[in-house]
This record gives sequence, structure tokens and C-alpha cells, in this order.
Amino acid sequence: MSTAANSAAGEIKKSAGMFTFFGILMVIFGILAIGSPFVSGLAVAMYVGAMLFVGGIFRLIFAFKAQSLGSGIWAILVGFLTILAGLYMLGNPVLGLGMITLVLAVYFFIEGIFEIIYAFQVKPMIGWGWALFGGLVSLVLGIMIWRQFPVSGTWAIGILFGVHMLFTGMAMLGIGSAARSMAGETE
Repeated sequence: MSTAANSAAGEIKKSAGMFTFFGILMVIFGILAIGSPFVSGLAVAMYVGAMLFVGGIFRLIFAFKAQSLGSGIWAILVGFLTILAGLYMLGNPVLGLGMITLVLAVYFFIEGIFEIIYAFQVKPMIGWGWALFGGLVSLVLGIMIWRQFPVSGTWAIGILFGVHMLFTGMAMLGIGSAARSMAGETE
């Protein structure tokens, strides 16, 4: 086997190892998030607050660099509003979590309706049933989160975030395993 093939196999193995390592971490953090949904939900709310704060600072910088008085004033106002929203969420993460939960409930409800409509529009196609199923799940999830509010604020974001991390970690483990197999075939 050539040196180039050995080098490529080594790089693939290194990447596979990284995917596997981070996949395991994601699975562990996903399980922890599901196990403590309120804490993980607060972490998400604080993250959103921090991103709003940073985004507001960037908006202000852009507004001052734009140097146009008409649209610049609006950009400055939106920048300050974004910073205030971020600070509010950082200072009151429980209320921020509640707002995110309500937005998520409305999103799932609307997305579910549109996905159901889409499923019936493409009905003869293969897979339309899965689109219908996904729409129904989204619709029921949106209604469930809305009806259980404010209690759903203590579990919805954290569990959904944990499930997302869990499945992302499992996908990373799958990619790492496939890459390791590919490296073995290359050698």
C-alpha cells in the first residue's frame, strides 16, 4: 500500500476518533439534559439571552458604521432593544424559558398544520404518510405544550434539547463508525 493511502487512512481514523469522542459526549449530555429538563431549559434560555445581548452589540456597531441617520436610528433602537431583551433573559431565565416555551408551542402547532396540508397535497407520492405523521406529531406536541403551560416550561425545552443532543450524538457515532470502517478498507 502506498504512503499516501496510509496517510489518508490515518487521517480518516483520526477524524473517526473525533466523531466518536464528540458523539459519546453528545449522547451523555443529551441523557443528562433529558434527566434534568428544567436545568437544561434554563441553560438554553441563558444561551439565547447571551446571543441576543451579543447580537445587539453587533447591531449597534453596524448602525454606527452605516452612518446613515434615517435607517441608522432604527438600527440603533433595534440594537438597544436586542441588548435589553438579552439582559432581561439573562437576568430572568425562568421568564425567558417561559417565553421560549410559548413560542415553541405556537411554532409546533403552525408547523403541524402546514405539514398536514403538505402531506395531503403530495398524497400519491411515496412517503406522504410520513409527512402526515410528522405533521400530526408536531400538532399534538404544540397543543400539549400550550395546554400544559406554564408547567410545560419546566420540561419542554430541556427535553427537546436533550433529545436533539441524543440523536445528534448517535448520528456522530454512526459517522465515526462508518469512517473507521472506511479507513480499515483503505489500509
